[in-house]
Amino acid sequence: MFDPNKLKAFNEQQLSEHENNWDYLGKRLTQKGFDLDALVDEIGAFQIAIPSWALGTGGTRFGRFPNGGEPASLEDKIKDVGILHALNKSSGAISLHIPWDIPQDYKAVKDLANGLDIKFDAVNSNTFQDQSGSDNSYKFGSLSHTDVAVRKQAIQHNKEVIDHGVQLGSKALTVWLADGSSFAGQHNFRRAFQRTLDSLEEIYNHLPSDWKLLIEYKPYEPNFYSMVIPDWGTSHLMASKLGDRATTLVDLGHHLPNTNIEQIVAVLMHLNKLGGFHFNDSKYGDDDLTVGSVKPYQLFLVFCELVQGMRETSNPELSWMIDASHNLKDPMEDLLQSVESIKIAYAKALLVDYDGLKAAQMLNDVAAAQFILQDAFRTDVRPLVKESIYRKGGALDPLAAYRTFDIRNNLIKLRGLDSKSTGL
Repeated sequence: MFDPNKLKAFNEQQLSEHENNWDYLGKRLTQKGFDLDALVDEIGAFQIAIPSWALGTGGTRFGRFPNGGEPASLEDKIKDVGILHALNKSSGAISLHIPWDIPQDYKAVKDLANGLDIKFDAVNSNTFQDQSGSDNSYKFGSLSHTDVAVRKQAIQHNKEVIDHGVQLGSKALTVWLADGSSFAGQHNFRRAFQRTLDSLEEIYNHLPSDWKLLIEYKPYEPNFYSMVIPDWGTSHLMASKLGDRATTLVDLGHHLPNTNIEQIVAVLMHLNKLGGFHFNDSKYGDDDLTVGSVKPYQLFLVFCELVQGMRETSNPELSWMIDASHNLKDPMEDLLQSVESIKIAYAKALLVDYDGLKAAQMLNDVAAAQFILQDAFRTDVRPLVKESIYRKGGALDPLAAYRTFDIRNNLIKLRGLDSKSTGL
């Protein structure tokens, strides 16, 4: 698609400006006592998985406006992630959605991914849509359904997703349920909860010993009166009942407006039950917008809790994934911007004076606490992020490189204007 060797020439055109910016920021951070090399290494090691469903144009329930050149096979999706990773050195994993991403040849798929330095993150089941050839419909629920045959079908699907993931080297299953009700009296809350828990227990028992279960919650949509797993408390309750390898997955868009997501993150990490993230951004709900495009300060505050939690708790290793689907942008440009925003938020969170923050909190010095957080947030860490990418052989400006190399048009030439991604 493009010659990675051309990145050297691309970077040389931007190197002088970057070195000036990096020198200025580096001196400031050194004066504050930071180890620059350690910071660069820590940020460079941070990888965010790309969801297979985000590589094609989507994002609304009313229509799609494809750009062309979309990946119509699992192999093409992996190649697209390989392009992203070659540019930003931060997208070294793909999260698959079954049944759209079932390999025909596991070895060939793994060899392709390995050649691009791509790993397989969490695999995702789908019981929120009816699949062709299925005996039963999920119209009125899946794992919570009143009909045992429907529940068995949904359970078996999740088991098969696990089996596919085992073949690829994945270590986690994400379960999100559309189950719920749109009318009062439609179902019994207690019985729906118990049926779901019983179903999840059977799925949990199918997990390999080194796997974890990620239980995702959502307050509304597609059902609007109730959801069986509407919030983090319900997810946590189920995870606690299932066992140590069951955890809660936080999707930033799966909250009511103005929810304090950073507090949820803090409590879950305190309980060692935070499993991972689906990163996106929103104005109203599950908007699935580019990460950091609407609420960058909230993203930073979430990462402040994550950085502290990773240092101070025994929470298991987290799964970092994007869950976005955009109808207006080139999907790969959207993903490059999302990864950059995540890395920037993480870098800023690493610069917080947490000892000073703790002291201010213990003294109830509200103004000092605010200053400490905002001093880090207002620091332009883009040179730090760029340096972490540059040292690993990526592009100083991944988005600009993507456009310079005309990757979308090259994909259209290769795959055609009518090529559409599966799973949207």
